[in-house]
Amino acid sequence: MRKKRNSVVLEKADQRASAISSIQADLDLGNGLTLEAYRAAIDSVREKQQHYNAMLSSVDQLYSQLEDEERALREMSEHMLSGVKARFGRDSYEYEMAGGVRHSERKRPQRKPKAVAAS
Repeated sequence: MRKKRNSVVLEKADQRASAISSIQADLDLGNGLTLEAYRAAIDSVREKQQHYNAMLSSVDQLYSQLEDEERALREMSEHMLSGVKARFGRDSYEYEMAGGVRHSERKRPQRKPKAVAAS
């Protein structure tokens, strides 16, 4: 699960807007720097952050569903191969075609010669 995003910039802007509104509720500093525009920008960022966090939750849910279905598919694949092995035999060409290794083609383990103790 991914960590939801918090914004330090948003928190500071909220505090600054509260402080500025205590100075003057309709403060206009010119060049479009009004308290109303500042609060609109804050609200826009907050809305985007909430949308982002909601989408993260949706992605996390979809990811969990994908993992569950992959697990089920992996198990079904094993059952399919086992079914082919049971029906046609473990040394059959059909078993090899289904992705198994024929019994006669398996490598035998090689025994390592015992080391002779030096006297």
